[in-house]
Amino acid sequence: MEKAEREELKGKVPCGAVLEHCGFALDLKESTRRAMKYRRETAIIIVIHDGKGWFDPLSDAKGDVYSLIQHLDGCDFPEAFVQVASLVGFVPSEPAWTRQPREREPDLSIPERWRARRKPWRGSATWRYLRDDRHLPERILRAAIAAGVLREGPHGSMWAAHIDAGAVTGWEERGPEWRGFATGGSKVLFRLGPADAGRVCVTEAAIDAMSLAAIEANRPDTLYVSTGGGWSPATDAAIRLVAERSEARLVAATDNNVQGDIYADRLLALAEEVGCGAERLRPIASDWNVDLKVRAEARGMEEGGRLPHARRARQG
Repeated sequence: MEKAEREELKGKVPCGAVLEHCGFALDLKESTRRAMKYRRETAIIIVIHDGKGWFDPLSDAKGDVYSLIQHLDGCDFPEAFVQVASLVGFVPSEPAWTRQPREREPDLSIPERWRARRKPWRGSATWRYLRDDRHLPERILRAAIAAGVLREGPHGSMWAAHIDAGAVTGWEERGPEWRGFATGGSKVLFRLGPADAGRVCVTEAAIDAMSLAAIEANRPDTLYVSTGGGWSPATDAAIRLVAERSEARLVAATDNNVQGDIYADRLLALAEEVGCGAERLRPIASDWNVDLKVRAEARGMEEGGRLPHARRARQG
């Protein structure tokens, strides 16, 4: 078949059509316009580039619509071509987005956009969102602000920086009605705590990292980090860098669900590979922020200490 024929067909079938046809469902809560998350049992696929590309956040697999079918079915390219051809005209469900797309891409670079945003202050919209809606205590907010990893986002949202070698590469965006990641940014790690800490707790979201820090009274021997729900080569390299330090202990503090267990298994395997100590630390509820909210509501917003009844497994 001619290359032009392959390219023409590829342009007619978005990756979302393949996924819906194969039984995947769009997770609207976890999706953005530029990164649409599809789930089927434990499998997750993120669709990007307006439906033309995809990647598996739990592996290194990525590509176009042909490689997606090969990834899902284990078939060769000719069979993938036939399957793509059979889906011409299949239209995936159109999500009802709550945020309008930008008319154009930002003019400023990632570091410039970050520097242009103010740090949260006591009583600001972002401060109120994190303290009142997310129940993060003020001491944790002040610690994150002092570390330079929080900024005021639009409409009362929070920007939480991902940093690599001291430079901001992007930021997690969370607000009352919005969640996403910086347009054009790269996920590495959100970090809160001493850079040389021996104990490293890895969570899936910056708010969970800060919530666990609050629950554990911000242990001085611990670096609380977030992958932002992804696992890029840069994230893998950053985790390896901290795990390879002498006396390092990696804590897989991911969510208490199937996806969290998959992330945890990958972290524990990485720890075994580099030879550092490791453990699995689960929240009681679905994630650490829910645990923090339950504690705060039960104790009248009292700032508690560590969570003694968190379930631990696989000491190493």
